[in-house]
Amino acid sequence: MDVQGKGVVITGAGHGIGRAFAHRFAAEGARVVVNDIDADAAMTVASEVDGHAVPGDAASDDGVGALIDAARDHLGAIDVYCANAGVAVGAGLDAPESDWTKAIEVNTLAHVRAARRLVPGWLESGGGTFVVTASAAGLLTMLGSPTYSVTKHGAVAFAEWLSVTYGHRGIAVHCVCPQGVQTQMLDDSGVFKDMLSQDTALTPEQVADSLWQGMTDGSFLVLPHPEAAKYYAYRAAKPEKWHAAMRELQRGFDDAGGQR
Repeated sequence: MDVQGKGVVITGAGHGIGRAFAHRFAAEGARVVVNDIDADAAMTVASEVDGHAVPGDAASDDGVGALIDAARDHLGAIDVYCANAGVAVGAGLDAPESDWTKAIEVNTLAHVRAARRLVPGWLESGGGTFVVTASAAGLLTMLGSPTYSVTKHGAVAFAEWLSVTYGHRGIAVHCVCPQGVQTQMLDDSGVFKDMLSQDTALTPEQVADSLWQGMTDGSFLVLPHPEAAKYYAYRAAKPEKWHAAMRELQRGFDDAGGQR
């Protein structure tokens, strides 16, 4: 995978996985646009990677449009777009409508809105790369949070649709689905932190390495935790046993005070 001199946009790049992506792409010679809703963080990371900061909303239709316009003005062309920004909001059936709306906007619709603006131009120019940071929750589920589970499933489904629809026309799609990663989101997961870290909580840099390898190999599904492939296959082959095992986990969290 050669990104030397290519234009790369990364959303949610002020912290965690997005910051690691920015550093990895810059190290490989790409010209990086760093986006984050946290303007100070975006500018800090941009200075670290000799990139260009475009702070702001990367989820709403207007926000995505403004980001892509600003990135094109700076880069000339966007060759790789990493739809990395994500939120973990809402717990249980009592999750308010506002949490559902925010999760849908950031975790799913942001990808759709970016693809609408990028894919037509990529088809004309001969190709491009779209990276979706989803989650193992999008392949399995996330106990406690229906908002996160549903919207990350939506992110995986959209990435898959994008890949099968345009892959033969030069558009590469990579869907990154880690389990626990050493980020603030993991620290804020409460009683579920141990479950998410069961197969070792990776560093953001390890996730960036996995994405780079996946791009090099041409892989659609990027699994920084290889164990997730085993769980995904087991879930598909033996859904009743999988559900029974997950109910046991939920029962344990209920007993620990994590009822939802």
